[in-house]
Amino acid sequence: MTPTIQIRPIEKKDNKKLASVIRAVLVEFNAPLEGTAYADPHLERLFETYDRPKSTYFIIEKNGEIVGGAGIMQLENTDKNICELQKMYFSPSVRGIGMGANMMKKCLSFAKNNGFEQCYLETLPYMKEAQVLYKKTGFNYIEKPIGNTGHFSCDVWMLKDL
Repeated sequence: MTPTIQIRPIEKKDNKKLASVIRAVLVEFNAPLEGTAYADPHLERLFETYDRPKSTYFIIEKNGEIVGGAGIMQLENTDKNICELQKMYFSPSVRGIGMGANMMKKCLSFAKNNGFEQCYLETLPYMKEAQVLYKKTGFNYIEKPIGNTGHFSCDVWMLKDL
């Protein structure tokens, strides 16, 4: 049977499962638990966090099970018209099948349609496959962080003009 995979907006009922998926991916990559999304105080309330103008979070569902997601939100602590691609994490079952490209297209389209001029992201140096996707999507490396996301362990910064 062919799996059913869909990308859809987050719902309140998704909060706990999504937090679990994000934490599991970070543990899988041996990411620091502090200074990454793992320790974000709002990780258990992502629906509420993204339930505001010019913000969205998309879920990937495979056969009715949450297996990943990504969000767009105004970059905090900057006066520039820059959004941030946030919390893009996928379980192994949906990696390498084009879901990253689909998610990027959906998120960047949302950002552009909401008037953002640039999109920023932070990642970890050893998340090489993600960086390949970001580069293919038009992101370029920058020398220092923008804003103040609180993710002090993420020391790879990228920016894309929309």
